Amino acid sequence: MKPTFVIFVLLLSLACSSATKSAPQKHYQVTGKVVSIDAKEQTAAIDAAAIPGYMEAMTMDYPIHSKDEFASLHPGDHIAGTLDVSGDGSYTLSHIKILPVNQK
Repeated sequence: MKPTFVIFVLLLSLACSSATKSAPQKHYQVTGKVVSIDAKEQTAAIDAAAIPGYMEAMTMDYPIHSKDEFASLHPGDHIAGTLDVSGDGSYTLSHIKILPVNQK
């Protein structure tokens, strides 16, 4: 499947599931490799592994609220973190740890 189609389906399913405003925030463990960073938008493109039961492996941009966590990232870093998905479908990456090369 093309990543664009997968993202479209993911966003569509999130939009449909967010009809209930009281939907709780969900948290998923993410691992992957930093492909690039965008300082203006404070996002990182992460080539992430699949999240079982949630989404396929893909590269996509993740907003990062913590300025300290964002500043610690560099292209090529292998990371682990938490994908926080709100009831409205918005998401951020938090609790980011840079992994040693042997812990991919």
